[in-house]
Amino acid sequence: MKRLTATICLTIAVLLGSAGMSWSADFQKGWDAYNKKDYATALREWTPLAEQGYAEAQYNVGWMYDKGEGVPQNYKTAVKWYRLAAEQGDAEAQFNLGWMYAKGQGVPQNYKTAVKWFRLSAEQGNADAQYNLGFMYAKGQGVPKDYRAAVKWYTLSAEQGDADAQSNLGLMYAKGQGVPPDYKTAVKWLRLAAEQGLAIAQYNLGVMYDKGRGVPQDYKTAVKWYRLSAEQGNADAQYNLGLMYAKGQNVPKDYRAAVKWYTLSAEQGDADAQNNLGWMYRKGEGVPQDYKTALKWYRLAAEQGDAEAQFNLGWMYAKGQGVPQNYKTAVKWYRLAAKQGLAVAQSNLGVMYGMGRGVIQDYVYAHMWGNIAASNGYEGGEKVRDLVAKLLTPSQLEKTQDLARECVRKKYKGC
Repeated sequence: MKRLTATICLTIAVLLGSAGMSWSADFQKGWDAYNKKDYATALREWTPLAEQGYAEAQYNVGWMYDKGEGVPQNYKTAVKWYRLAAEQGDAEAQFNLGWMYAKGQGVPQNYKTAVKWFRLSAEQGNADAQYNLGFMYAKGQGVPKDYRAAVKWYTLSAEQGDADAQSNLGLMYAKGQGVPPDYKTAVKWLRLAAEQGLAIAQYNLGVMYDKGRGVPQDYKTAVKWYRLSAEQGNADAQYNLGLMYAKGQNVPKDYRAAVKWYTLSAEQGDADAQNNLGWMYRKGEGVPQDYKTALKWYRLAAEQGDAEAQFNLGWMYAKGQGVPQNYKTAVKWYRLAAKQGLAVAQSNLGVMYGMGRGVIQDYVYAHMWGNIAASNGYEGGEKVRDLVAKLLTPSQLEKTQDLARECVRKKYKGC
């Protein structure tokens, strides 16, 4: 969700009589002061109007308490004024009151009440409220999850030019959520959001060009959108841009540039980037070879559950690269990767059992893991399986095959 992009309401109604003229003049004084950042004067002008029941002034006073402008920030007081304006039908106040309930600011968090106020505002045409109501339906917050309803509200907001709504609507079409899958329409909405500078839309539009979805595959255009998104700090775009440089996809292969973008992404916690950056340091591609730094990045990714990083970290311990050789720790990381279905890790775990490195030597488990790796298409697993099979008795061979079937059935849990 997102906050309202506007700040203060400048709606001065045309009123008859001296009271109306006085209210209008006082409201304008407050507006002039606010624009000069003289918040104390603005609040002094608007508060009496708010107390007299003028919705625009109530909304503005609520905003000032919300933001701590001219007064100490106080969400409860902000809610009070937003509610008074919202109950008079002020769409901006309805939206902001919905936001306060959605975030639990000044009131206990209550998605149902947030939806109520978002809906009232959205039905008046408030694009931010329409977007947030769509978001609530997409996430099932305060309402049953309903992708069709999400699409409805995102569309209304997107048609008013809301970039977040355009981006999310594009993803709904790409994924076929609430609408039939339609990559061309997805590209249409993603492009509109991307051209407004929304980083996530730029990244996703890059993906569409990268994969040739809804547009002809075009790595050059993919790089363009990835770069625009990456320069705004989008970690996924930074990773993909690094990958494009590492592979030389419509850019000259440039390991130094790949390292640059991987690093920016990795520092934001992207596990794929951390793993790939570890590889670059391990191989000395784009940077001087540095096993300790490679180990650092592999570990960060492995601790997030990245199977390839877990395998690579196991390899480093098995070989003593960047750390003292430690077969037991190598087995630990190989096992974690193997249980995620990574065939090369399954094969290497079989080797460790076969050689008794880090575990008690056990040909039955060596065969089991080699067999599983082979079944997942890894040729090295076949070699382990077939070599160990020569060392097993018929009864042991039957046992290990039963173990392999059971392990696969349990999706590697408890193996």
